[in-house]
Amino acid sequence: MNQGLPIDDREGFAAFLLRLRGRGTVPKALIAAFEATPRRGFLAAQFHQIAWSDRMLPIECGEAIEGADMQAAVIAALTIEQGNRVLEIGTGSGYTSAVMSRLAARVITTDRYKTLAEQARQRFEALGIGNVIVRHADGSGGLPNEGPFDRIVAWAAFDSLPRFLLDQLSSGGIVIAPIGPEEGEQVLAKLTKVGSRFEREDIGLVRLQPILRGVAAVI
Repeated sequence: MNQGLPIDDREGFAAFLLRLRGRGTVPKALIAAFEATPRRGFLAAQFHQIAWSDRMLPIECGEAIEGADMQAAVIAALTIEQGNRVLEIGTGSGYTSAVMSRLAARVITTDRYKTLAEQARQRFEALGIGNVIVRHADGSGGLPNEGPFDRIVAWAAFDSLPRFLLDQLSSGGIVIAPIGPEEGEQVLAKLTKVGSRFEREDIGLVRLQPILRGVAAVI
């Protein structure tokens, strides 16, 4: 195990795995996807020693990358299958797209910040990841012209149930998104499309930034 990781990174990855296993079974494919994706390469050098921690870490444009444990829990709950088309709302550093690309047929990821979109694109190219498409765009309404998607994940909170995403999902598709107020905790909801409605399962509490509309004017 951990053969793909630098020696000084293996201890952090091992601790990360122990935390995950302490919470229940972790799919082998998911562990392999995390192990194959060098997390340090998506973070500034000063955060390399805590790359595998469960704390939010700052990235460019005043944004942050979620803790490794939360990312793993969300991706596990998506139950991505080979052949799936995934939409990610909020590219951030690009790390979660890179992990999901190893599980899905294609990932389309969107971010309102041009800087983040460009940096993520460069990281994917450097890693030889060819099945992720990066869009510098307003993803607050999903990407209605590019669906349907089998899985949709949002890393920013909606103030109410994002029913408009139902039309962008294939039958049996899954959305995972935080729902709740800007301030305080939000509920992380797993929404499965059944016919013309959602079945909802709440899978945890989070504190994430609210979804912002439009694209950033400068950065």
